[in-house]
Amino acid sequence: MIIFKKTSLLKNYLSGLRGRGRIGFVPTMGALHQGHLQLVARSLQESDLTLCSIFVNPTQFNDPQDFKKYPISIESDIEMLEKQGCDILFLPSVEEIYPSGTGGGLHYELGELEQILEGKFRPGHFQGVSRVVDILVSTVEPDHLYLGQKDYQQCMVIRKMLELTGKDTRLIICETVREKDGLAMSSRNRRLGEPDREKAVGIYHSLLFAQENLREGSLEELKKRALGMLEAEGFRPDYFELAHARTLQILSHWNGEDPVVAIVAAFLGEVRLIDNMILNSSVPIN
Repeated sequence: MIIFKKTSLLKNYLSGLRGRGRIGFVPTMGALHQGHLQLVARSLQESDLTLCSIFVNPTQFNDPQDFKKYPISIESDIEMLEKQGCDILFLPSVEEIYPSGTGGGLHYELGELEQILEGKFRPGHFQGVSRVVDILVSTVEPDHLYLGQKDYQQCMVIRKMLELTGKDTRLIICETVREKDGLAMSSRNRRLGEPDREKAVGIYHSLLFAQENLREGSLEELKKRALGMLEAEGFRPDYFELAHARTLQILSHWNGEDPVVAIVAAFLGEVRLIDNMILNSSVPIN
């Protein structure tokens, strides 16, 4: 695996490979786990060259303490990527990504996508996500961009950003990878102490409850009961919502046909966990 830390060197290297095959790109913030490696594996299957990036992006953290506490494990991350067979790792500094500083930058017209759910509770988050992914994709110019479904709203935002900027890159969303007990794999899980780790699977149980009890008609009681489940298990929920799986329009009533995604964010102690589940169909989200 070749490691690049400079944008100019990476772009020069990739320019010599253009036209020789398909490039797959997996952007990450490090603290890698099996979910990330599944994205790399998918790219290796479908691409001639697979590139991964590790960059903890300061512009998407609306809470400075959350940024400071984000887990860093570069050495083990590199080892995992090498074992997986990744071809290139891009490991830039903040100054390399934002040579003019982190202030300013483009504003992306994301509409309601950045005003609901995560956007409501983390103002400015999706502008930061869009900005860094735009920079990374402009650097790599991949054919395929691989993201995990666990960050469902983020996937929808990045799809919108790709459309707004006219990029040819195709977004491929891969299924959430879960632990044996159902907890979605996440870098934040490392911050859970043993008692909270045992409780954390409750967020998955709330999604299963919604899936098992989805009925045509009003959805308000179902949402209320799912929130109650989380609170009873020690969570402090920010939200538990049911939305149209393709548009993320929040649903208060279900017509019995539209694809529905349950999407949740909740604190367990100081750790904020997110998860989601498509409830009623195998939705072609790609």
